[in-house]
Amino acid sequence: MTMLKAAPFFPEIAEGPGNGASYWVETADGFRLRVGSWRVPGPEKGTILLFPGRTEYIEMHGRTAKAFANFGFSTIIIDWRGHGLSDRVIADPNTLHVDRFSDYQLDVAAMIATASELEMPKPWFLLGNSMGGCIGLRALLNGMPVSACAFTAPMWGLKMSKVQRLIARPVSWAAQAFGRGESYIPGHNGENYALSNPFEGNRITNDPDQYGYWVRQARLQPCLQTAGSSMRWLHQSLSECGRLTKARSPNVPCVAFCGDHDGLVDINAIRDRLNDWPDGRFEMISGAKHALLLETPRVRQRIISEIAAHFEGFGDG
Repeated sequence: MTMLKAAPFFPEIAEGPGNGASYWVETADGFRLRVGSWRVPGPEKGTILLFPGRTEYIEMHGRTAKAFANFGFSTIIIDWRGHGLSDRVIADPNTLHVDRFSDYQLDVAAMIATASELEMPKPWFLLGNSMGGCIGLRALLNGMPVSACAFTAPMWGLKMSKVQRLIARPVSWAAQAFGRGESYIPGHNGENYALSNPFEGNRITNDPDQYGYWVRQARLQPCLQTAGSSMRWLHQSLSECGRLTKARSPNVPCVAFCGDHDGLVDINAIRDRLNDWPDGRFEMISGAKHALLLETPRVRQRIISEIAAHFEGFGDG
């Protein structure tokens, strides 16, 4: 029986399986994080460790957890430091900031410990979305105990023009060096994306219902929301993506998806990685934008069913 302390959870906006719960956990460096879980009540095929993306939080993946529960998978998910109800890193609660990208691996360790304490059913599988894909790849390289993995629009590189790519690292480095690391990236601000951008022309999804799902959550529980990223986050992210580019792909069966209309991550970096991944497969989704797990029913059904089949194929560990 777990001794974890219960944390606030909002099932009415998550629309996940009926048995959702969340818990407070502490990292090795003293951050209090929130970890959530949905346990399948019947026969269990294992647990998906869902690593969410930048600005995301537990409730935002309630519908995804419900879809995987229909295939027999339980889900455990985390609010990264600076996200959701987890401790913020700097004074401005709207800014997504991290001191070192490796700090997220301390969050991973806390999540793994929680999954063990909750006795989440094995085998375990990784699903990394966007920034969670970057954190997840590093966790795999560090030996995270999963039988297979999947990624949706993983952030293994940021989409930039040639000019942006040329200046992003030195400018973000200089911002840190001169005490401006907590300032917003140019073009970012303290406004939540869903509340400040209409569905028309958004860069997240083609599905108005899924976009509305995020908007309703943002209006009903603004405490879960964040906004733009800091210059230090940008520099740390670029540096980590560069380091990962030089690392050999782990020997863990993998499938990855990306939309050909994704305007946030570097599609070539994803393709290159999967070309060099033992037992790896890459699928491009025509017409899809960045948030594949919030895309149209056709896209969501395809991706979730393929990931479930992929995990089932390696269920014996």
